[in-house]
Amino acid sequence: MTQFRVGVVGAGRVGAVLAAALRTAGHEIVAAAGESDASRGRIDALIAGTPVVKPSDAARAADLLLLTVPDDMLANVVAMLSASGAIHEGQYVVHTSGAHGLAVLADAAAVGARPIALHPAMTFTGTAVDLPRLRDAIFGVTAGEDERAVTEQLVADLGGRAMWVAEDKRTLYHAGLAHGANHLVTLVTQAMEMLSAAGGDNPADTLRPLLNAALDNALAQGDAALTGPMARGDVETVRAHLVEITANAPETVASYLALARATLDRVVTDGRLLPIRARKMSQVLDAADPAKAERTAPRRTRNRSSWA
Repeated sequence: MTQFRVGVVGAGRVGAVLAAALRTAGHEIVAAAGESDASRGRIDALIAGTPVVKPSDAARAADLLLLTVPDDMLANVVAMLSASGAIHEGQYVVHTSGAHGLAVLADAAAVGARPIALHPAMTFTGTAVDLPRLRDAIFGVTAGEDERAVTEQLVADLGGRAMWVAEDKRTLYHAGLAHGANHLVTLVTQAMEMLSAAGGDNPADTLRPLLNAALDNALAQGDAALTGPMARGDVETVRAHLVEITANAPETVASYLALARATLDRVVTDGRLLPIRARKMSQVLDAADPAKAERTAPRRTRNRSSWA
């Protein structure tokens, strides 16, 4: 097994944790770049003793450079480090962005570096709590054939499993993760707010068993796990929901309608809801949609006397 001298640029929540895991696997963390107090605190807590240096010095010291900077900064960081000679021939340059593939490392490849995209499909706290969570985590990876073996070794050293993603599918891969995880947070938060408005003193505990079961069922069964008024075609229940949400949680109307329509399409497609029932449900959803109501409202006729 190859042991690398690892430099880290961007000791944020992801970088410091991955560096700690690589150190545990036997790699040497030779330098880390992190300017904020939070980054320096993570370096001290997770990879204690690692020299804190400038990004260019971290890159020069390493034969494997781990870039864990924000997505929008990545191309600029690669360009500057490559132009300065800090990224060099034969060096492995690994970024952890989900949205980017190898193209963002083109400047590094142009100077002879060996690019790898390696994205852990999990959320990070930036603390030691994350380390056991890496075990069996999925890493979305993209690499050339010559870098494949090292990519697989890094994923194994981190305790994870590789999902190979084609270069032209990186954005779709990342969109799936963001839609599933980030939007789930918004959805759950809105549900807790509605339960609080209904008088619940601990909405998280109320939702936890229901959501845990729903998530497990959805991951195992897909659409077959759908239950509730939309799957049953309970038009009047949905109508009542929309009246109450409009009155008490109007900021949630748009997301409720969007997800209700998406759910309706799926239960019609799989045959659980007859088209005639689906049309009635769709009419209820349209009637509660302020945007649709505005578009379909009859135009007001100008009073002739106003022209006098």
